[in-house]
Amino acid sequence: MTAGTGLSRLEGREKVMGAARYAYEHPVEDALYVWPVAATVGSGTVVEVDAAAALADPAVVTVLDHTNAPRLRPAQIADQLVLQSPAVAWRGQIVAGVVATTPEAAREGAEQVVVRYAERPHHVVLDPADPALELPGELFGGQPGSFAKGDVDAGLAAADVVLDRVYTTPAQHHNPMETVATTAWWSGERLVVHDSNQGPWIAAVGFGQLWDIPPEQVEVVTEHVGGGFGAKVRPTPGAVLATMAARVTGRPCKLMLTRQHMFTMSPGRSATRSRFRLGARRDGTLTAVDHDALQYSSPIHEFVEQTGLATRTMYATDNLRIIHRLARLNLPTPRVMRAPGHTPGMFALESAMDELAYALDLDPLALRLANEPAVDPASGEPFAGRHLVDCLTVGADRFGWAARDPTPGVRRHGRWLFGTGLAASVYPAYQRVATATARAEPDGSFSVSVGAVDIGTGARTALWQLATDLLGSPVEIHIGRSSYGNAPVAGGSSGTASWGGAVRNACTALRERLAGHGGAVPADGLEVTAESTPLPPGRSRHSFGAHFCAVRVDADTGQVRVDRLLGVFAHGRPLNARTAHSQLIGGMVMGVSMALHEQTVVDPRLGMFVNHDLAQYHVATNADIHGLEAHSLERPDDDITLVGGKGIGELGIVGAAAAVANAVHHATGVRVRDLPITLERLRGG
Repeated sequence: MTAGTGLSRLEGREKVMGAARYAYEHPVEDALYVWPVAATVGSGTVVEVDAAAALADPAVVTVLDHTNAPRLRPAQIADQLVLQSPAVAWRGQIVAGVVATTPEAAREGAEQVVVRYAERPHHVVLDPADPALELPGELFGGQPGSFAKGDVDAGLAAADVVLDRVYTTPAQHHNPMETVATTAWWSGERLVVHDSNQGPWIAAVGFGQLWDIPPEQVEVVTEHVGGGFGAKVRPTPGAVLATMAARVTGRPCKLMLTRQHMFTMSPGRSATRSRFRLGARRDGTLTAVDHDALQYSSPIHEFVEQTGLATRTMYATDNLRIIHRLARLNLPTPRVMRAPGHTPGMFALESAMDELAYALDLDPLALRLANEPAVDPASGEPFAGRHLVDCLTVGADRFGWAARDPTPGVRRHGRWLFGTGLAASVYPAYQRVATATARAEPDGSFSVSVGAVDIGTGARTALWQLATDLLGSPVEIHIGRSSYGNAPVAGGSSGTASWGGAVRNACTALRERLAGHGGAVPADGLEVTAESTPLPPGRSRHSFGAHFCAVRVDADTGQVRVDRLLGVFAHGRPLNARTAHSQLIGGMVMGVSMALHEQTVVDPRLGMFVNHDLAQYHVATNADIHGLEAHSLERPDDDITLVGGKGIGELGIVGAAAAVANAVHHATGVRVRDLPITLERLRGG
């Protein structure tokens, strides 16, 4: 048995030695290079694109803009309709593209292009008083935009204590190591795209819709990806521009966005504002939960962060109301970022629960345990493997929570103030439709092909382990091509469960076929294609966890240091213990980064993201991370997915920022409700 063990990554040596080939590095003959031209106004209309100076350079082959670009078929995602209109919805939107024989010439040409605009006023500030707020019909993922049960107002009126607080998170950006990169060419009516994305089949469908060709005429190759976190879930505007340039020139075209481009030509996470009203009796029983969530989208596409989704699941109450509101801002359309909705929503909910515990003079752990639901609070469905109480109690024991003095701001050694805090974690368990093919050769070898993608998670290795165990012999595992068939993206903590389910079904069916042949393989081989299916309705399926955090805060400067962050998680049975642990630790690091550093700052006057590089958009580094521990509980929950495990990619980040913020409050007595926890917010109290 290899499944479940901590096998090293199959491609690890290739990556370390520099042999792993990424999208931009794919060798092609006679390549051209594409450089996007970004809008310099926050809202308006392109009046003229003067490309004369750029075209004077013989290295510049062409300049594309809305007047000469190929026409694309209208798409569900309006951001992909590159150069189809003179309208400008945000600063940084692609308004032209320079194609040249070298990347240097393309970049210089882009600087020479002069674009003139009819400028309009822009609006880039998330304001709850804005009269233009919408109530969206549904959230990303098809969830209803609003939900209500019971009588929240009556529940609040009946409460002994009512907490009414607002929590905010800023816009954030993914910043994967590898930026968006594409190498594209056309062979007649067939499009080939080597692309950095999170799902080759989904990308092929997207490109096919734009070019009005079947997805089978699009081959998307995604062999290696240098991180995604949601930034590469769908074909990006840059990737679309590369396919357009290839169509016009008849030559392979390469495009790789700069770090600065990634802030406006690749999606980020919406800023959010959550108003929580919690009503409780003196014993901690919740009488009402009211969550009013505000987020933004761009003027051209509706995307709604699932900020209130976790609130539906976490705590027992007879009276529950969740409202999502949407503002239209002249900013790039936000999309999914690690644990969409749950990450900002659980920061708010778990901060509010901590505040409520203090208002009731209860232990924050005891308050959570007192409100553990027997069934899903929103759907009424029974839980399939809810182990939150186990995570909380095991974590409390490992952390030494029982010895905690609850009084804020009293533990000081020298100039350092010390504190501890906790928060819960949750993320849905998904299994989506995927296709896999298993093949046996006459020489006794096996191969498995599935349209999965490894964005750094170790999915390639985990799938190899699963297939090897099922077929009883090492296999060749092939991933990263749309031609391998329908497969979901690496996102929503659903990839391995979905792809693995298809691999399990295909390998099981092949084994049965082999048995029917007496174990002998025909001269032309045996091949079986099978699918995984979505999980059946009727049960509430989630992974759960708990974070326990210890911090120290400099009483003079307000500097925060996280000395320990312990996470205890229940996510079923992992296919690879090592990569699963890495995913949990990585999510926890992002949670610390969210709590202390990450924010994309908007300049209201210019209508732009100001800190659009890693010099100014701060992320956690080695100096910020100490004492991280991730422990997985042995709770197989085999009925959850075909591979027995539940997703873990998002679980580590959810709730981590709240645990840090709650610990900071315990250390200082200062409650920071607006992330990140900056020196100014702490010292300003």
